[in-house]
Amino acid sequence: MMKMDHLFAAQARRAALALAALSGMSAAVASTVNDLPGGPAVNQLNLHPAVTRIAADVSSLHIAMLVICLVIFVAVFGVMFYSIFKHRKSLGHKPAQFHESVAVEIAWTVIPFIIVIGMGAMATRSVVAMKDTTNADITIKATGYQWKWGYDYLKGEGEGISFLATLDAKHRMMSDSGKPEAIDNYLLKVDNAVVVPVDKKIRIITTANDVIHAWAVPAFAVKQDAIPGFVRDTWFRAEKIGDYYGQCQELCGKEHAYMPIHVKVVSQEDYSKWVDGEKKKAAAKADDPNKEWKLAELVARGEKVYNANCAACHKADGAGAGPIKGLVGSKIVLADDNSQQISVLLNGAGGGSMPAWKQLSDTEIAAVVTYTKNAWANQTGQVVQPADIKTARK
Repeated sequence: MMKMDHLFAAQARRAALALAALSGMSAAVASTVNDLPGGPAVNQLNLHPAVTRIAADVSSLHIAMLVICLVIFVAVFGVMFYSIFKHRKSLGHKPAQFHESVAVEIAWTVIPFIIVIGMGAMATRSVVAMKDTTNADITIKATGYQWKWGYDYLKGEGEGISFLATLDAKHRMMSDSGKPEAIDNYLLKVDNAVVVPVDKKIRIITTANDVIHAWAVPAFAVKQDAIPGFVRDTWFRAEKIGDYYGQCQELCGKEHAYMPIHVKVVSQEDYSKWVDGEKKKAAAKADDPNKEWKLAELVARGEKVYNANCAACHKADGAGAGPIKGLVGSKIVLADDNSQQISVLLNGAGGGSMPAWKQLSDTEIAAVVTYTKNAWANQTGQVVQPADIKTARK
């Protein structure tokens, strides 16, 4: 028995030491990560610091509701525990013999009703304001894709600008490795941020291409579902210049965690410069769909398109992973008839596991198809021209 006691004691000491070491390691890792301005904070317990008037109202409501709930909790359980303690049988108290009391019935019906009505009245002004998307200075459509966001500036300064926002490839590689670096903006960095001017009303129209997503930025107190076939909208007016982060907040598939949102709020002057630069870049990228491209040109262009949009699932070497089919040696990719591969890119496949890429230009789709047919070990020598994609869209 003594030996068993010593054995248990030794095991307990080893467990305590291991737990202490693990706690020290966790603290060391946590200490290397700092609060992300506009994003999550280390050991964050409260809501994000408000950057919009609506967010400030929501924060105030949050505190008020907590106080009301705390008062109710203390009152109800205080009376309950007092009654249990002061009127227990051991003190000689006997249970009262009575049936329902009209006064008590009225009290516990009317009082909760008044409390609920009061709480609803407090929230009504903010809820109504959240839905008032009229008179927006800039309107942006946010489209959810599996798994990225597409943005189209529809009205206001910047009208006509469109781009996709994808998780930074290095962050995805860190996640895949299982040993990510301790960085402040882990899984929140994108290749193209949404840029808006400070103190301007920004209307966000949400929809989705495949499944339900949700566009959310906590610092703005904004969360709006993006539903296929439906158009919803919300708005914000950021009062501080800076970078603000969010994520998709609907479980939208296996890569739900890889749909970050980055909104960059800048001065009006800087916003105008950004708009001018984006329009110049768009003009420079505008391609003639009837142009005949050479194989080397398409492969070079297609590699960029592939790395930005396809490598996250199909891998940089085209090998695929798990249910994601590899492109190396694929019959569809190697086939002389290009129509099936083009159809997959334009319309998707596998019930949504392979999303449609209609948002890419004819040249970009032709380039990425040509690249997959001539990259790695696929060296087919086949060329797909933008005109082929233009025809397939009809």
